Amino acid sequence: MRVISGEFRGRKLVAPSNQDTRPVTDRVKESVFSSLGSLVVDAVVADLYAGAGSFGIEALSRGARSAVFVEKARSALDALRNNLATLGVADQGMEVEVAAMDVGRFLGGDVGPFDLVFCDPPWPLVSDELGRMLERLHSRLETNGLVLVTRRASDPVPVPFGFEIDDERRFGDTRIIRYRKEDR
Repeated sequence: MRVISGEFRGRKLVAPSNQDTRPVTDRVKESVFSSLGSLVVDAVVADLYAGAGSFGIEALSRGARSAVFVEKARSALDALRNNLATLGVADQGMEVEVAAMDVGRFLGGDVGPFDLVFCDPPWPLVSDELGRMLERLHSRLETNGLVLVTRRASDPVPVPFGFEIDDERRFGDTRIIRYRKEDR
């Protein structure tokens, strides 16, 4: 696992020491960020179910203004904090926050607004739960904000009120769905 492009290009990232997280492949990450292009520059980013922080770190490397990483698993938090420290993110003057908590609790607080949200939940997360999480995110997104969700390719894809699917890509058993916020 490495940073694909930008400020930290080529730098390696450590993964959590347990099997509870599934690190995103470089191929998937490259495709996601190629599809976003300049939308990442100056974006306020949230990396939900962050794991080692691969998506949020890639966004910072490509010019995002700030990132908040939300993760509750101890081994993933250790890997995330290690990656941020090793890359010297704070020394680069990048605005970063690590929220060591459940995503539901995080979204229950006064957070956002975000331009771009990466959501790589555990695959057992059922479609209904994902739909409720997206509904809670709606009011925490900027106009035309984007949410990129990683799912198992065979899992149903919810489209909650206030969102439209803007793009969808498959990589083997992984699917990336990009939701765009619609104004209500």
